[in-house]
Amino acid sequence: MSQYMLAVYSTDEPREPMTDEEMQRGFAVVHEIEEEMHAANALVYSGRLLEPARAKVVRPRRRGGKTTDGPFAETKELIGGFYIIEAPDLDTALAWASKVTDAIDTPIEVRPFMDVPNR
Repeated sequence: MSQYMLAVYSTDEPREPMTDEEMQRGFAVVHEIEEEMHAANALVYSGRLLEPARAKVVRPRRRGGKTTDGPFAETKELIGGFYIIEAPDLDTALAWASKVTDAIDTPIEVRPFMDVPNR
């Protein structure tokens, strides 16, 4: 089986605030999808990231070796969280991403991990 990263993107643009009830419903739907992933032995790991203002960037010593406030990329779309999944093929990984993106109404990038021999 191959591993894929499902990168959940967010923007810094303001969104309509959610009510507590909407948030709880959203968390419940995501939890249900993650339970389904567990049951299918697909979910390796998932994580949600704090806001980009909390990021730090560590640069190589040969380039001055300093740590600066992040994020590294200056872009409107930033990774807000991710899933690492195992799937037999890209179509299956895309199907999982489709379930998540429908639940959270946010774009998801699906990217395969490089296969490393003898690992």
